[in-house]
Amino acid sequence: MRTWHCEWPRENCGTRYSALFTSTIGSGALCLALGLATMTTSAYGIEMRPFGETEDGTAVEEYTLTNENGISVGFITYGGIVTSINVPDRDGNTDNVVLGFDNLEDYRTKNPYFGTITGRYANRIGGASFMLDGETYTLAANNGPNSLHGGETGFDKQVWNAREVETDEGEALELAYVSPDGEEGYPGTLDVTVVYTLTNDDELRVDYTATTDKPTVVNLTSHSYFNLGGEGTGTILDHELMLNASRYTPVDETLIPTGELAEVAGTPFDFREATVIGERVRENHQQIVYGRGYDHNWVLDRPDDDSLVLAARLHDPESGRIMEIETTEPGIQFYSGNFLDATLVGTSGNIYRQSDGLALETQHFPDSPNKPDFPSTVLRPGETYETTTVHRFLTDGS
Repeated sequence: MRTWHCEWPRENCGTRYSALFTSTIGSGALCLALGLATMTTSAYGIEMRPFGETEDGTAVEEYTLTNENGISVGFITYGGIVTSINVPDRDGNTDNVVLGFDNLEDYRTKNPYFGTITGRYANRIGGASFMLDGETYTLAANNGPNSLHGGETGFDKQVWNAREVETDEGEALELAYVSPDGEEGYPGTLDVTVVYTLTNDDELRVDYTATTDKPTVVNLTSHSYFNLGGEGTGTILDHELMLNASRYTPVDETLIPTGELAEVAGTPFDFREATVIGERVRENHQQIVYGRGYDHNWVLDRPDDDSLVLAARLHDPESGRIMEIETTEPGIQFYSGNFLDATLVGTSGNIYRQSDGLALETQHFPDSPNKPDFPSTVLRPGETYETTTVHRFLTDGS
């Protein structure tokens, strides 16, 4: 049974909170009756607190989901950003294992996609344009000649509507956003929901759905930077990574796939068995040179269906923490934090240097709208985009 506590006088928080509470479940309604605005649980459940305002005065909240084992995950409504994932090491010591900031201003002005929901199209679209049903659509070129992660003002810079939802698996938060027709050059009004569920099996499940009123393209992912040793503790080059992929998509000098599905065997891209990330990251391989490290899409070895399959397994030998990723997606982007350059100060107050965190983004392939041989990312009216990714946290002592 949950014990609800209320903080933050409602008059300090505005009418946005009153509307939120009318839709909450369980004893949280007591907070509204008492005229108070923030609800927390004493042991497990959902906590919400203010996290600042955008330039136009829109309130941003941070939600924290906590499971029965004491694992917690934090999110803010700005960008749907994952602000923290607190998990134990093999000795039971809990640390945050994702990079981020402790304030909204840095997320608004400095964020290299730490923890964001990325879209309408995650990753790159070559030449910042694509053709669909005979019509060419021009996008923002925000990454050299290409469009990256939805453009100048992608989903990572929108304030999402949040509500608690009931599930059989654990505490869950639903984030919703409606992207209008023509936003960032994309056709169709896209209605998007992302549900974060923290299970009592220590899994963070992310379910994405979207519908459209015109043919469009969509590719959504979560862009957390992980360091299983703990945020701000240093490099991930000593982590061991397994990727369930026999092929990857080589890129040109602007990191757009060439269209080839290349074998990983005999290359620095072979992670079919657990391999120390730093072992080959400095090899003189043209693809490593293009990415300044790893920044590529791997083609997952999976059945020809939409079942959940193991995509990656990340292990930090020092802390003993392990993260396994399962997904319904056909690909995963491994980015080794190549462009972190000691100009950002993280949640812990420490600066982030190159390879102090890594991203493992489940996805459809980059530039799929311009590569007819890649799995399609086209969504049409009457269809529903549905994908799921699960992050499972454990230790090598469990």
